[in-house]
Amino acid sequence: MSGTVSPSPRTSPRTVLISGASIAGPALAHWLHRYGFAVTVVERAPELRTGGYKVDIRGAAVEVAERMGILADIQRASTDMRTGAYVNDDGKRIATLPAAIFGARVGRDDEIMRGDLARILYERTRADVEYVFGDSITSLTERPAAHDRGRGGVEVTFERGAPRRFDLVVGADGVHSNVRRLAFGPEEQFVRHLGAYISAFSLPNELGLDREELYHAVPGRLSCVYSSAGDPAAKGLLTFRSPRLAYDHRQSDQQLALLDAAFKGVGVPPSEGWTQIPRLLEAARAADDFYFDGLQLIEMDRWSRGRVVLLGDAAHCASPASGQGTGMALVGAYVLAGELAAAGRGPEEAFDRYEKEMRGYVAVNHALAAKFAKDMTAATRRQIRFRHLMMRILPYMPWQNLVAKKIAEEVQRGANAITLKDHPAPVAATGRAPATGHAPATGSPTYAA
Repeated sequence: MSGTVSPSPRTSPRTVLISGASIAGPALAHWLHRYGFAVTVVERAPELRTGGYKVDIRGAAVEVAERMGILADIQRASTDMRTGAYVNDDGKRIATLPAAIFGARVGRDDEIMRGDLARILYERTRADVEYVFGDSITSLTERPAAHDRGRGGVEVTFERGAPRRFDLVVGADGVHSNVRRLAFGPEEQFVRHLGAYISAFSLPNELGLDREELYHAVPGRLSCVYSSAGDPAAKGLLTFRSPRLAYDHRQSDQQLALLDAAFKGVGVPPSEGWTQIPRLLEAARAADDFYFDGLQLIEMDRWSRGRVVLLGDAAHCASPASGQGTGMALVGAYVLAGELAAAGRGPEEAFDRYEKEMRGYVAVNHALAAKFAKDMTAATRRQIRFRHLMMRILPYMPWQNLVAKKIAEEVQRGANAITLKDHPAPVAATGRAPATGHAPATGSPTYAA
């Protein structure tokens, strides 16, 4: 394969199956291919999914994006948001602040639509990585080295494709991970609900927004509409407080019914609420990119079992409340690939080092998510009025920069809660190591039986 590290003459490149073609999976595929692995990515969806809301690239994730060579691509596709504002029931702006304060971004931090980042990663890897769309794993059977010609492996069966054998399997298939269910057990034992639900969807930009986001709050519920650079459509977000609800995460009709019930009467005179809410509910029903899920954490004692390992939301979802999920996926892919490339005795050792490096980073962001989930939806009208008052007076206060810095501190602590190792640099297609200051790798990893 072009652009890879030359494999050792005694071994062929190790084969890795990655489940999930969103962010974590293609990011890992990028690094593994460059380290000399033969990579297959299987994705349940029939094609690359390019919908979703805007996501932040902060702190350590910016450094990883630069080492991957995609930081300039991210900057070109930036949402370029300008302002955020709270509005009253009639849509009048009552408090406006720069978007960077809303997003707690500093320095080179940036924001991009999830679908644009997925497209960037896919285009960077599609020529060198085997992508299989419209299929899903149905079983994983690990075979010990003693029964596999001296090499361990995982036999994998699929819904549509023929069975295949891989040296390693990675579950990068999100909060409702199929690989996690097959290898570790039912999802319910790992979920911690944070007391709220969120929905996202596209809608016509009838408000004429230009890189601006509008927020409206009523007790226990928050709505948002925004427009980002280069997108003629707008995006809607609806969030509401609730104990854990029973529904099928693959059945949008059930999710839409829950959303309708949560916002019933909001924005319909004489009831309180933004008069755009009924339109947002209609748009959610008409959207072809409708998303709905709980704000929840995935908490696990181990992210690996034998030759199966979890990555990104499948291992440690921090929920959209953290604002860190995409960054954690990029960082985790870098760490896991680097440890696999450096492993000398076997993948279990690499998985252990991957977990050791990531655990503290994940813990900080889980704590932030739990806090921010409560802050997203104010419980009382008094809390909402106080928030609006603070936002109105902030631009006129001489200490506004200190307040903005304080707002960003917690998020930035999570974004930078890991020190990246300088893993051996893979050799690029030119045969030269990327300009990262790392030493070039000398060959593909060799695992002992």
